[in-house]
Amino acid sequence: MLIENLLLSIGACIVLIISAELLVKSLTKVAFYFGLSEFVVGFMIVALATSIPEFFVGITSALEGNPKLSVGNVIGANIIDLTLVIGIVTILRRGIKVETKAVRTDALYMFIIVALPLILMMDQRICRFDGFILLIAFFLYILRLFKQEKRFRETVDHISRREFVKNTIFTCVSIISLLLSADFLVKYASSLAIDLSVPPILIGLLLISLGTTLPELTFEAKAILMRHRYMALGDLIGSVVTNTTLVLGVVALISEHPIEPNFLLFLTSSFFMIVVAFLFTTFVECEKHILWQEGVALILLYVLFVIVLFNVRMMEIQYGIH
Repeated sequence: MLIENLLLSIGACIVLIISAELLVKSLTKVAFYFGLSEFVVGFMIVALATSIPEFFVGITSALEGNPKLSVGNVIGANIIDLTLVIGIVTILRRGIKVETKAVRTDALYMFIIVALPLILMMDQRICRFDGFILLIAFFLYILRLFKQEKRFRETVDHISRREFVKNTIFTCVSIISLLLSADFLVKYASSLAIDLSVPPILIGLLLISLGTTLPELTFEAKAILMRHRYMALGDLIGSVVTNTTLVLGVVALISEHPIEPNFLLFLTSSFFMIVVAFLFTTFVECEKHILWQEGVALILLYVLFVIVLFNVRMMEIQYGIH
């Protein structure tokens, strides 16, 4: 049963990744039709699209009474975005310069937003009121982004009306596929957590998050190699903000009961999330670039995160902490 649930979880995750990849491609071209700036396309369109796997997993897990899975997925996805994804992208480009002040400012706002879940979790639970606060933070950030859209001069190429219609259809198909695969992923991942006798948040942190962040890695790698750095950075910052506010906020609102994840694992992973967000913000805001050596350091930091998580889990088992 363990092997079966593991294979089915991986299978559902693969379908989720393929669906997300199709969605990112089609939705990006739909955005091109309107001639928006690179950064806004990166955040408003692609970041929302690449966060849809986390969003669907979150809704499904909340409706099935297992929102802790989504909490782990959100935190794990954010950590992967700020370590593995940006690290790999930086190495591919041999460093990224950040000359636009708006991007540096957005990185600072992202850091503040990332700290919100930890603050709201001080009472060891996330309730509907907390979800409401997170959604307000998301819409305020969106409003701010619309106001600064004109500061970005780099725009993307237009596409034909025929391409627009075709990719709109692809967008609808991929969303349906995402919804179905997310439903299967949550079911089998929940069963896997029971088989392994581990908290659902741990499955979300280490397994599901790796799958749901592959769309970000794919898109940002392609964007950076095509010299669309602001689109890549917009997607990164946007994905982290969307996961932290919109995804977690909606999950908290629709959950029947307040979310009470394993506090020690939540505290440890949230601390790591804030640390890597601080490092990323420092690189972007103070240094105005991310060196490839810093990209390597971020990747190694993720390896350290995984090692620490396993040690925390072993300590919980040893001392009977739940």
